[in-house]
Amino acid sequence: MKGSGQQAAGEPRRATIRDVAARAGVSTATVSRVLNRNYPVAEETRDRVEGAMRELGYVVNAHARALAGTSNRTVGIIVSEIVDPFFAYIARGVEREAARTGRLCLVCCTQGDAKRELAFVDLLHEQRADAVVLVGGSIVDRAYTAELTRRAEELHAGGSSLVLCGRPSLGGRVPAAAVEYDNEGGAFAITDHLLTQGHRRILYLGGPPAVSTTLDRIAGYRRALDLRGVPSDDALVHTGAFSRAFGYRKTLELLGDQLDFTAIFAANDIVAAGAAQALEESGARIPEDVSLVGYDDVPVAQEMRPRLTTVHIPLEEMGRQAVRLATPGEDGDDAWRAPTTGTHRVGTHIVVRDSVAPPKTPRTRRARTAG
Repeated sequence: MKGSGQQAAGEPRRATIRDVAARAGVSTATVSRVLNRNYPVAEETRDRVEGAMRELGYVVNAHARALAGTSNRTVGIIVSEIVDPFFAYIARGVEREAARTGRLCLVCCTQGDAKRELAFVDLLHEQRADAVVLVGGSIVDRAYTAELTRRAEELHAGGSSLVLCGRPSLGGRVPAAAVEYDNEGGAFAITDHLLTQGHRRILYLGGPPAVSTTLDRIAGYRRALDLRGVPSDDALVHTGAFSRAFGYRKTLELLGDQLDFTAIFAANDIVAAGAAQALEESGARIPEDVSLVGYDDVPVAQEMRPRLTTVHIPLEEMGRQAVRLATPGEDGDDAWRAPTTGTHRVGTHIVVRDSVAPPKTPRTRRARTAG
């Protein structure tokens, strides 16, 4: 489904279900009901919707029409990046739980674009997915939250469900379920682990600055420093991306700038892998010269040498719980229930491996930068 809804340059824009709803002055859920004839709609309203369809030249998506014959048989998954293990393991959990109840999964990839995320919610609504599972952190923006809230209400009105997986709830009055994990608590715990080992200059590295996941992890990091009486230094907080390339480039840069730190808290294990490569190329040993920790506990954490101390998130279980929240009480093919607005929180815990040791005292940076 990646790239669905795109069209060639210069090609006239095709009308969408949202366009029809706006022209007819009704909700997209009402348009869906007219199209699928699965709910009673007032004759005047039906005439208005059908008139808007004719005026706009709206053509029902063939795939959506095919799915209409197998109601309540699909779950849509929207992720930022398919190859990132964080998203991949949650998606696997969603797929396995959906398959257990005979459902098809449709996967959409946004590449971190909030507008694409909203567009995919619309597309999956048009295709009558049972549930739309949004995976990973959200941008902290009031206008975006309002748009997502409106879509949650439209999905609910049409008998579908929005489930937020790994991101904050939209609030108790919004008809959207949520599967959360103790993001800030995990960041607090891993930072405190470094502090108890004697580290005071801890570099926080990675994660887009306006995304809820990053903000929560930085909050946990700062809270741990504060409770141990260690001053928070803005020079030690460097956000950017959840990527190996960012971890590698930024670590090399900071080593070249002679920034004083004895440990790195990488925003996820992939960033940690990039940081480890930069440290190795610069002649710094882990953990003898610099301790390194990550977050997520994906396979790369055990593959690294030394093995990475990190925060474990039950990613696949989160995906399974997302489907269960969307289909509560389901035991068979016909046991569909109304969408829930509940929140399920899973715990996080530290996995201690080999990448942390007490800092050298005093520590003298002699590492050379690559190149």
